[in-house]
Amino acid sequence: MVILIGIIMKALEWARLSPDYQQKIEQFHGAAPVRIGSIADALGLKIKAATMPPGVSGEIRPSASGYIIRVNRHDSPARQRFTVAHEVAHFLLHREFIGSGISDDALYRSNLSDQKEAEANRLAAELLMPRQLLSVEAQKRSGLPPDEKVRALAEDFGVSEIAMSIRLGMR
Repeated sequence: MVILIGIIMKALEWARLSPDYQQKIEQFHGAAPVRIGSIADALGLKIKAATMPPGVSGEIRPSASGYIIRVNRHDSPARQRFTVAHEVAHFLLHREFIGSGISDDALYRSNLSDQKEAEANRLAAELLMPRQLLSVEAQKRSGLPPDEKVRALAEDFGVSEIAMSIRLGMR
């Protein structure tokens, strides 16, 4: 049961989203890996892989047609997925602070407060590893040792083992 403690409740940030946004997102929460690109598209966000300066994982900026998320093409696929989810979370939670853009470094730090970055990280985890789906998938692997369970779930959800262990409340 300890391994499920971190996923019993949705992130508090989820409750801050409008029912319309929740509904748009939840339609992609039926299977792992969650299609984060499709979530972004449903929210009207464009995603581009780009060569970013050293140490920069991603950014969100206004564009002529709305907002664009750029993600560092040299990062691992799992890292890119979390970066996109993190930037989507900034759009959902902190749009009024985006201004001309927010760039996040490799530790997901930007010109925003640590609190806002932590909020974006928690919502990003909820977007990629939704509580209900993760609970079902974790239960299927209840017989595995904790490290093997984390590895299997991380692979299924397309996230890093570190992100998964944090989501499961193991870090």
